[in-house]
Amino acid sequence: MAEEKKPILTVKDLVVKFRVRNRELTAIRSVSLTLYEGETLAIVGESGSGKSVLTKTFTGMLENNGSIPSGSIIFEDKELTGIKTDKEWETIRGSKIATVFQDPMTSLNPLKKIGIQITEVLEKHQKMPFAQAKPVAIELMTRVGIKDAERRFNDYPFQYSGGMRQRIVIAIALACKPKILICDEPTTALDVTIQAQILDLIRALQKEDGFTTIYITHDLGVVANVADRVAVMYAGQILEYGTVREIFYDPRHPYTWALISSLPMLAKKGEPLYAIPGTPPTLFNKIVGDAFAPRNRYALNIDFEEEPPFYEISPTHYAKTWLLDEKAPTADPPEAIKTMWKKSNIHVDAMEATK
Repeated sequence: MAEEKKPILTVKDLVVKFRVRNRELTAIRSVSLTLYEGETLAIVGESGSGKSVLTKTFTGMLENNGSIPSGSIIFEDKELTGIKTDKEWETIRGSKIATVFQDPMTSLNPLKKIGIQITEVLEKHQKMPFAQAKPVAIELMTRVGIKDAERRFNDYPFQYSGGMRQRIVIAIALACKPKILICDEPTTALDVTIQAQILDLIRALQKEDGFTTIYITHDLGVVANVADRVAVMYAGQILEYGTVREIFYDPRHPYTWALISSLPMLAKKGEPLYAIPGTPPTLFNKIVGDAFAPRNRYALNIDFEEEPPFYEISPTHYAKTWLLDEKAPTADPPEAIKTMWKKSNIHVDAMEATK
């Protein structure tokens, strides 16, 4: 019997608001989530769905106009929403929960040598003197695939390619041996070949070090390659979550159906690619009912009046849609969902075997 994984971070009924020009925007609307030790969770959804905002609350990186009026984030028995100062956040941010951002050029200082940017992290968080930090930095550079790391320690970011810069950002994130690594669109700025290399690198390092990974992405191809579980976000809420197999092969929320239907691999020759109609709602206004209802061709009358609860499909799979209510009419999923097995099961099975 496989050992049951322990929760490492628990989010409950989290609400995040921003004050913008004397108006209030609710970016996260009562989100609950449990992250387990050693797993890889992918958070997916359109731009503006709240993916990055949610994970910023784990490291105290909300903008100055952001606040958490209610909810809880527990990490190692510590309530993170109660942390108020940067000094206290420094005991968490970087050292225990680290982030890899999508554009390595905004993460690296162009005026500082690569090696110095790694040693600074070790000096600050690990209290290492430079003489001790330098060989550790060189070892980290080697681990992330930088050849001749000792010589390249003194190079500047402009002397590195985009893929190599992203490897350095990963090295910096792992310098303090964090327990959670947040990867915020880590391959968006890279070409396809380099994307695959970076994903393979993160997966290999996770296997070696045992940290937990959160991927923020809109690319469902990345999800199939790396994730154990998936949380689908829309308009500041999680609408569905489950294992990667459940989300790909047995999705239940119409928004998840729409996301999967838009995959290019499911398009038919000679027909236009599927696009989700309409636009997400403005979060300056109070959302009534299901936020996706105006864009949902499967919407019921109740979707415009009352917010649906989460329905349990399996012990690992939940969806927030009235279609799962016992009184709801049967909804036939789109053709793309029905053909998902034929077009992708071999690919996903192969990727699961490498995890």
